[in-house]
Parts: sequence; C-alpha cells; structure tokens
Amino acid sequence: MAVPVRLPARAAGKSRQGTGTGRPRALLVGGGLGLVLCAVAVVHLGMGSSGVGIADVVAVLTGGGTAHAEDVLLGSRLPRTVTGLVVGIAVGVSGVLVQGATRNPLAAPDTLGVNAGAYFAVVLVAYTGLDLGPVPSGAAAFVGGLLAIGIVYLLSSGGVLTPGRVLLAGATVALAGTAAAEFLQMLDVEATRGLFFWGNGTLMQSDLQRPLITGAIVLVVACAAPLLARPLDLLALGDETASAMGVRVERIRPAAFLIAVLLSATAVSLAGPIGFIGLIAPVIVRTLGIRAHALLMPLAGLLACAVLLGADAASQVIVPPSAVYTSEIPVGVVTALIGGPVFMLLARRISTGDADTGAAVAVSGRRRAPAYAVVLGGGLAVLALAMVVSLRLGDVQIGYGQIVSALTGVTDPVTESIVSYRLPRILVAALAGACLAVAGAAVQAVVRNPLAEPGLIGVTAGASLGAVAVIVAVPSAPAIALPSAAGIGGVLMLFVVVLIARGPRRGGVRTGLDPTRVVLVGLGAAATAMSLVNIMVVSSQMNISAALSWLAGSTYGRDYDALGWLAVPAVVALLLILAARPVNLLALGDELPRALGLELGRARLLVLGAGAVLAAGTAAAVGAVGFVGLVAPHLARRLVGNNGGRMIPMAAILGALLVVTADAVGRWLLAPTEIPVGIVTALLGAPYLVWLLRRTKASDGGM
Repeated sequence: MAVPVRLPARAAGKSRQGTGTGRPRALLVGGGLGLVLCAVAVVHLGMGSSGVGIADVVAVLTGGGTAHAEDVLLGSRLPRTVTGLVVGIAVGVSGVLVQGATRNPLAAPDTLGVNAGAYFAVVLVAYTGLDLGPVPSGAAAFVGGLLAIGIVYLLSSGGVLTPGRVLLAGATVALAGTAAAEFLQMLDVEATRGLFFWGNGTLMQSDLQRPLITGAIVLVVACAAPLLARPLDLLALGDETASAMGVRVERIRPAAFLIAVLLSATAVSLAGPIGFIGLIAPVIVRTLGIRAHALLMPLAGLLACAVLLGADAASQVIVPPSAVYTSEIPVGVVTALIGGPVFMLLARRISTGDADTGAAVAVSGRRRAPAYAVVLGGGLAVLALAMVVSLRLGDVQIGYGQIVSALTGVTDPVTESIVSYRLPRILVAALAGACLAVAGAAVQAVVRNPLAEPGLIGVTAGASLGAVAVIVAVPSAPAIALPSAAGIGGVLMLFVVVLIARGPRRGGVRTGLDPTRVVLVGLGAAATAMSLVNIMVVSSQMNISAALSWLAGSTYGRDYDALGWLAVPAVVALLLILAARPVNLLALGDELPRALGLELGRARLLVLGAGAVLAAGTAAAVGAVGFVGLVAPHLARRLVGNNGGRMIPMAAILGALLVVTADAVGRWLLAPTEIPVGIVTALLGAPYLVWLLRRTKASDGGM
C-alpha cells in the first residue's frame, strides 16, 4: 500500500537527505518540544472546576499545597493528563509509521480507517454487555483496527496505486465503521450510554489504573518501533532502491502497519478515536528539519502530546466545566478543528497522481443494457410499490385496503391520521433521494470519479454547519431561515474547497482543478465543518440526541412544508437533466471537451455549483444523508449507460427508491424507536461502495 507522493522539488530534495539531519538540530528541536510539553502539561493540570488553579498545582508538585488541591490533582487532573501523554505518544508514533510505510503525508490511522474500525469493535463489545478491562478492551480495538486496515489494503491494492485511491478507501472504511457503531448505539441506548463523547475522543478518566496499564503497553510497543527506523529511511527512497539495499519490503511494511495499528487501537480503547494528531505531528516535525525516523518517532510523540493536551485545555475553555450543563466538548472535536485545515493545505500541495491517469466515471456494465423505456418504467413501478409498502410499515401496521380507503377519503379516523402522517414524509424521502442522486451525478462528472459524492467534498457538512448555526444563534428564526442557511453554507463550503483544490501556482501558472484533490480537500473541509457543528451543539446545550438525529439524516416529523424546502433543489435537478450534454462532456477529461467548444472552467463551476445547491437544499430538509449520491448514479450507469440524458433521470429514480426504502426500514426495524434514514443508507451504501472499490481496483481508469 505504498503511495509515493510527489512533493515540490525543495521538499523532495530534503527527503533524500535521509538520516543526514544534524544532531544539534535534533537536540534543539527535542529540547524545545520538551519545554513546550512541560508548560502545556502544567497548564492542563490547572484546568478544572474544583477551584484548583495552576498556582495550587505547582504548589502540590513542589511539596506544598492543600489537601484539597492534592486530592483533586491525584483524583481527576493527573489521570486526565497521563491519558493525554499516553494517547499522544501512541498516535504520534503510529502516524510516523503509517506515513513512512505509505510514503504519504496524508496517511494516518484515522484517515486509513483504523480508528473507526477500533471504535466499532469497542462499541460492539459494549453492545454485548461485556465489561472488559483495559487489556481485553485494547485487544478488541486492535482486532477492529487490523480488520479496517486490511480492508483498506484489499480495496486499494492493484491497478494504478495513487494517494486518492488509498485515502478514498480509508474514508469509505471510516464512514462504514462509524455508521455501524452509531447503529449499535441506537439498538441499545442503555448499554452504549456515554459513548457519544467517548466516540469523539475524551481524556476524562476516573482513576490512574487504566491510563497506567495502557501506558505500559504503549511504552513497550513504542520501544519496538525504532527497530524499523533505518528500513523506513531507506523505504523513503522507493521500494526498488530499498530492496537493492537489503530491505525486506514485504516484511517491513506489514510490520510497520502492525505496530501502528496496535498503538492506535490501544489509544482508542483508552480515549476513543482522536483524529488528525497522528497526521499533523509527523508533518510539523519534518517541517522543522527532522527526517530520520529514529528521531522523528520520539519527537512526533512529544509534539502529539503537547498538541493533544493543548486541545483538551482549549475544550475546557470553550465550555467551562463549571457550567450548569455538565457535558464538555470532546477533545477529538477540537483536534479535528485543528487538523482539518492542515489536511486541506497538505492536500493542496501534493500531486495526487490521479489526474495523470485520466480518471473517469465510465463504469457501466459490459453487457448490453436493456431498453431505456423498459428500465425507466420498471424503476418507477418499483418506486411506487416501495412507497405503498412504506405506508404500511411502522409502529402501527395497516393493510393495503385501508391505504386505498384512506387515499380515497373513505376510512376511519385512526387510519386516516396514520396515512396523513406517513405520506408527506415518504414524499419528502422520495424527492430528497432524487435530488441527492442528481447531486452525486453532477459531482462525479466534475471530479471524474465514481466514488465522489456531495458528502465527500464537504458540501453536506457545510449545509449542516449553516443549519445548526441558525438553530443555535436564532432559535426563533422563521422556518425559511433553516433551508436558506443550509443552502448558503453548502455553496460557501464548495467555494472554499474549489478555491483551495485549484492548487498552488507553479511557474507563474495556477495548476488546474485536480479531480482527486477536490475530494481530499473536501474531506478536510467536512471534518472542520463537523467539528464546528459539534462545538455548537455542546456549547449551546442543545438536545444532543435530537441534534445527532438531524445530523445523521432523518425524515421524522416531516410534513408538506418540507416539500416546499425541496422546491429549489428539484428545479435545479430538472435543469441538470435538461443540460445533460455538458455533464457528459465533463466526464471525458480535459482535452476533448475543449476541442468540442466547452468552456471547461465555467462548466465545472456551474455543474458543481448545481450539485452543491442540490445537496445543501436537501440537507436542509432531511439532514445529512450520505451514500445516496454515490450509489444511485453508479447503479444508473450500469442499467442505462453513461449518457447523462438517460443516466441522471434513472439515478433520480434509484435515489428516491433508496431513501424511501431506508426510511421504511428505519421506521419498522426497531419500532417504535426510529433509526435515522442516514444511518440506514450508510449501512446499505457502505458495503456497496466496498464492493465497488474492490471491483474497480484493477482498472487503470476506475479511480
């Protein structure tokens, strides 16, 4: 799973220096990081709501202080700080190992799905009701993380191996793991209570036992990591060069992954999935001139500890623990707020290699497609049937005869109330699914990647940010304010992503819009936006369960007014269907559309902007529903081919069918408890995406 990333010439030249970094610089950087960590640790120990400040902590540490200050320090402050040190070392060293093994500065345990796999494993254990200690819990997390990175390896191996392929595979596994964990939490709220904050990363501990036991494991494993330092230095020169110099690449790379997963999973079992620290710490240390892995590992661990403790202190400042509301912002939310922009800037600088492969969305089946009218009519018939079945399902089931009577106005009041409640939400689900599918087709045409969808380029997260901002800032705002804010947020996020993804100027000329870079920058933008959403949810004391339900995508309680919110997206979808020719041309690359007279830059922005309006407007109506914009266009291409005039309408029907089905399953499976439609679409779409990644891995143009 090595992914050679082409850096700018200056950076590439420095990377060839290998172990040539001078010892004085290493001592200077190490000493500076050590002093910073000590200062941050003291400040972190002084944070809290017990009236014990930094002066009291210093007094206790120097042999003085009151008994109350000592009890607070040993009972809550010290366990939290020790947890930060343990987790920081684990994620810092694991990040170095993953980046060294893949030769990719965007790689980290969280971006390759390891954290999500470990998180799912721990939630699964909690769901079963088992009360495991630190070591068994860490073992379960290790199995989950190892399974996740194994899936990423299977999905990304073979064919043209590029950073985009690996990171998209990691994003897919992360989305699937997180959706599955959220599903288990909804299945048994009591068994998994409290896992929301732990699932976003928290350093809170009840005593020192668990951090010390986990810290001993991390220390032993981290001490084994430097054994791979010299092979990783040589591996940075390329697989062939490293092999010629005696490195057993086929053994070194799996060993690095194994140690990295063990460290990351141990950190997850202790503090939950904390993202981006393992990515930014090695990058910053390399920027300081340290490139030899023997020095990079411990220094990245020191920096990761300092950043993590600083982020945890910041989380307590944003929402003081003394507030009436007892919850605080999980530290993983703050690290995402820090790491998301860093990820975007790194994605802007690298050369993904995908633009050179001419990636396209042409993934239709080899067999001859049936007649278009037959397929379209069949899709409409299945959609109508799904809507009728959906009317029956719920906590109270009704018969088909009762449905017909209710629709004709001749029925009893109870049945009429049930149908009048379910019918508008089913119509909303159908229209929302159609709009999301068309949005996915638009994004895939511009990005020229069948794995792209609005959620992966940050549009859905931007819409969520805009909507939640209105809910928090102006609770009494009129109903029209919510969809308007969501639409503005999604479009603005798209503008930011496109602006950054255009890349830096080279030779006085700005580089073009690399399709894969758009997705990578979008992932960072989505993480940043969702961290802001979580901060607003917690700091404003919103109903977390209600907010999570909306953010996961839900049709609960939607009435005919929500159909009005979808009017603008529906019109935009219709315009995209009518303007199928530009969409077709965009999927053909750069040269041919220009030769046919298409103004490529303007066409991309218009189509991508239409996709943003569709996704953002839909998010305002039903929240953040994922995977629909990915699965529906791909299925449509397999059924009717790549012609946009046929593919987009077919995708709209399939998107409507998917969301209507997900809504029905969510209402029926755990009735009267409802599963948000976004969770169901993720559980249905993630396996399909895994299959799609695996199916196209050997294709040079598939991604």
